[in-house]
Amino acid sequence: QVQLVESGGGLVQAGGSLRLSCAASGRTFSTVAMGWFRQAPEKEREFVAAINWNGGSTYYGDSVKGRFTTSRDNAKNTVYLQMNSLKPEDTAVYYCAATETTWITKNPALFASWGQGTQVTVSS
Repeated sequence: QVQLVESGGGLVQAGGSLRLSCAASGRTFSTVAMGWFRQAPEKEREFVAAINWNGGSTYYGDSVKGRFTTSRDNAKNTVYLQMNSLKPEDTAVYYCAATETTWITKNPALFASWGQGTQVTVSS
């Protein structure tokens, strides 16, 4: 399995930007697809974005499409989530997760490893 640690969360005003990072340990990072999910208080976990093993393919949830971008640097064992034009409804704990496959998925059941999460708060 891959161990994951997110960073970069914080408080930002609506319309602002944040970049989340997810540092991974484990030799398999560069061979697996990664994803981002979020969970707001009293709401279901929501798929945000996913990226395949080499960064050549990405997929986004409808609520963030056009505003968020995920990327990865396999040399640094890190995946990123660039969040622009943030809205108060983006407020949530953001988690990165690793699959055990090379292809993209948004199904949380297919993600084997999860980070501890980082809080993102967007004020209006």
